[in-house]
Amino acid sequence: MPTITFANSKGGSGKTTSALLLACELATAKPVTLIDADPRHPVTAWAKLAGAPKNLSIVTNESEKTILDEIEAAAASSTFVVIDLEGTASRLSSYAISQSDFVIIPMKEQQQDANAAITVIEEIHRDMKAVRRTIPFAVLFTQTKVVAKSRTARFVSGQFRQSDKVDTFLTEIHERDAYSAIFAAGGSVRDLSAKEVNNLEAAILNAQDFAAEVIDKLRRHRDAAKEVA
Repeated sequence: MPTITFANSKGGSGKTTSALLLACELATAKPVTLIDADPRHPVTAWAKLAGAPKNLSIVTNESEKTILDEIEAAAASSTFVVIDLEGTASRLSSYAISQSDFVIIPMKEQQQDANAAITVIEEIHRDMKAVRRTIPFAVLFTQTKVVAKSRTARFVSGQFRQSDKVDTFLTEIHERDAYSAIFAAGGSVRDLSAKEVNNLEAAILNAQDFAAEVIDKLRRHRDAAKEVA
């Protein structure tokens, strides 16, 4: 079963929000386990609110000593395993990345986030050497403006989109009121009220597009691995 890890060594990159959006979307059709490995445990707090999808299980990571067992148990019971890592590089992060089928690196269109993303990419390459296999990864731009992007934002994203060494998502996670609202109201974006949240339909479509692109990338990496084998 695919294990998808969200990693960025910088806090505030949109990592937890992106992980939760994906997990909730995937859970509309298949059993999903989301492992909350962020020491702040934001997903665990969200899960205590009402409305979590029935197909979504939340596991609160205990420590770096338990993460491998948690991943193994989740993979045995769920179609998808999603891991929200802590916002710093650590042995726990390395363990999780080494077990991943796909690593998503969320980042805002800011130079600080770009530097942190590069650090994560370097870590992924070290982990690939350790496990002696390819670990696919891609950069995901988060909290982006739908229109009127700044020159800095275009420059930062362009550094990655123009690189032939780094895969990037076409879909961006936009800055949406709905994505903040779920951490206060509980449930997924599909459960929110359009009367209380601005542009809810656009937020739902954005999350759907993101999940669809993740599935597409997983399939392409799976097919490529079969061809090599």
